[in-house]
Amino acid sequence: MSPVDHTQVVGAVQMAPVFLDRAATLAKVENYIDRAGESGCKLVVFGETVVPGYPFWLGRTDGARFNSSLQRDIHSLYLQEAVQIEAGHLDGVCEAARRNHISVVLGVAERPLDRGGHSIYCSAVTINALGDIASVHRKLTPTYEERLSWASGDGHGLVTHALPPFTFGTLNCWENWMPLSRTTLYAEGEDLHIALWPGDVSDTTDITRFIALESRSYVISVSGLLRRDDIPDTMPGAEMMREASDEQISTGGTCIAAPDGSWVVEPIDSDEGLTVATLDHGEVRRERQNFDPAGHYGRPDVTRLVVDRRRQKLATFTD
Repeated sequence: MSPVDHTQVVGAVQMAPVFLDRAATLAKVENYIDRAGESGCKLVVFGETVVPGYPFWLGRTDGARFNSSLQRDIHSLYLQEAVQIEAGHLDGVCEAARRNHISVVLGVAERPLDRGGHSIYCSAVTINALGDIASVHRKLTPTYEERLSWASGDGHGLVTHALPPFTFGTLNCWENWMPLSRTTLYAEGEDLHIALWPGDVSDTTDITRFIALESRSYVISVSGLLRRDDIPDTMPGAEMMREASDEQISTGGTCIAAPDGSWVVEPIDSDEGLTVATLDHGEVRRERQNFDPAGHYGRPDVTRLVVDRRRQKLATFTD
């Protein structure tokens, strides 16, 4: 097998959104997809809810205050700028994927019509190299204050995708700490794990290497960025959020680990940009020789996992 048969070029984009501005942030995403395509990438990954931004205001503007007019105003804006796939908001991203013949994993705040269109889900959208949306994974359990902004997802998006010779799957943020969610992807042949994060070096440093060692897979952790200066004047409570924030609100931490737990790319602190790496599938095969969690080291006769991948809906209609 020649080197070209078992390597793949991937890109990780650590970027700040144009905070709470869907259209401007998507334009920035599309530009990075073009840059990744020009760099020879066949996969490019963006951080958690980078479109239109992670709800950092919750811990900085008294987000838990019940019936707060300020929180209602912020949430109204967040809903307005969230991504509704059915409305065609990702059409430009799909076209960018198609013209560059590149797969894209993009973290978005999604307001899906199949749940009424007025609740937000933390979603990882996978777009294939043909420009088609291949899957949408909604975060199973929002973490801590995120529950004030996001709804709970389901197992529909717990799927893997081909990126020959690799098979990749994606989890959002602290889902990566959930053993059964990881195991679901391992059981589907995952050997390239993608972890999306809002952005902090402390989030990604340990877990990225741990998942690589546990799964004997490459792991790409991709984070967003946010700086105090990125908070727009048009955001309700902007000054309150600025006063409660450090200059660097989100520090990134994008990194890539090899199947033996060594660093391909060490965590990137605070810098914005595209990182390109070449992954060698031979390293996966080497590490699977002595440990394969879903294969020869699995014991389905003793422990097995049941996964419900049905998309949850409030109503089923019979006309």
